Amino acid sequence: MTQVRDLTAAQAADAVRDGKLSATELFDAYRDAAAADELNAYLYVAEEPNVSGGDLHGVPLAVKDLFCTKGVISQSGSKILEGYKPPYTATVVENLEKAGAPLLGKTNQDEFAMGSSNENSAFGPVQNPWDRERVPGGSSGGSAAAVAAGTAPWALGTDTGGSIRQPAAMCGIVGLKPTYGAVSRFGMIAFASSLDQAGPLTRDVTDAALLLGHMVSKDPCDATSIGRPDEIALPRSHKLDGIRLGRPDDLSTEGVEPGVMEAYERTLKLAEDLGATIETCHLPHADHGISAYYVIAPAEASSNLARFDGVRYGLRSNGGDLLSMYTHTRHDGFGAEVKRRIMLGTYALSSGYYDAYYGRAQRVRTLIATDFKQAFENVDFVVTPTAPTTAFKIGELADDPLAMYLNDYFTVPMSLAGIPAISIPNGLSDGRPTGFQLAGPAFSESRILDAAYALEQAIGFDGSETRK
Repeated sequence: MTQVRDLTAAQAADAVRDGKLSATELFDAYRDAAAADELNAYLYVAEEPNVSGGDLHGVPLAVKDLFCTKGVISQSGSKILEGYKPPYTATVVENLEKAGAPLLGKTNQDEFAMGSSNENSAFGPVQNPWDRERVPGGSSGGSAAAVAAGTAPWALGTDTGGSIRQPAAMCGIVGLKPTYGAVSRFGMIAFASSLDQAGPLTRDVTDAALLLGHMVSKDPCDATSIGRPDEIALPRSHKLDGIRLGRPDDLSTEGVEPGVMEAYERTLKLAEDLGATIETCHLPHADHGISAYYVIAPAEASSNLARFDGVRYGLRSNGGDLLSMYTHTRHDGFGAEVKRRIMLGTYALSSGYYDAYYGRAQRVRTLIATDFKQAFENVDFVVTPTAPTTAFKIGELADDPLAMYLNDYFTVPMSLAGIPAISIPNGLSDGRPTGFQLAGPAFSESRILDAAYALEQAIGFDGSETRK
């Protein structure tokens, strides 16, 4: 069984297609591993596959808890939705089931995707498979930890401000945030609707391309869904000849761990050896990304989470009247971080403050998007460290929300601009994985994957240490 789980998802699909491995054997191997999970990465494990065949040949899929799955718990890591089983399945999960990827299980996450450590889950923190005293990153920490530990061949996550890329970096795997609108949001329990986007967490770049190719679609159930103008191709390039990588001079490296910076510089040198040129690019407003994001995202969350009131579904706490029932339900059902962001967002949207906070943050967002557009006139990709630090200890930043928010410093600007970005593992610092981020213009996923693949082959990091 261990040998089965050593295969990448693409290799496993090929083995099933060629008759060297049965889809049942593959599913059973991962089901048993997921059921024995000791990292708290799973909240539910399926008993048997619900689909087989298709282009993905039965390679099972771990799915973040905020994707609706018909008849299966979909709780978004929150007590207010504990035990909730929706009557329909999210479009992206449905697309993958049709392609032959059966549901393996639902993975733990920060509550309503609000967090960078997976410590905000109502169902307890997830442990990092590299060091169980440390966080896996968030909010897609359960998905990232499952893939890194080898209890899932690949997984679905969501990225609002870095929630795929940052845990990918901290767990030593690949994480891709697609262009906003490339993947349907229908059936994703919303955090911030103008930012949320589903994406793959995988062991390598090839698996990310394979999974993403079956995720993208235009969906009539999601007005922001536009699909893709071209097909996602599997990456093949081993060179970066003619590629211009933009190193932003406006993003501060203060607070970046020395080991993370060393890995970043080493990867840039490797890119040059592969034929790329490293050029300075300018993102003059990106440094304000965190400030703008933590106005926009909480504002949208305060609107989206108003639906959780104890009336139609989920937790209902008793109260003497309707207002008391609302109050007690939300008091009992929402965690501290969710309450913090709802209050921040409601304040930013309140009368007299809307223009001063939300309106101004949206103007900054537009400036950041314009900065990227102008940068891509001179470079092919913008490259940064994915996260300023490696995985920190569980509880280390729990009482310091600002320090926690700064984990998204390098990932938030791309989310605000709606552009695709990938994190690939690029080495270790003090025995913990580091990540390298490449971002490109809208719908440049295939080119990003090609460049990431070339770097991946040269770096030679596969994260298999966690699966031994």
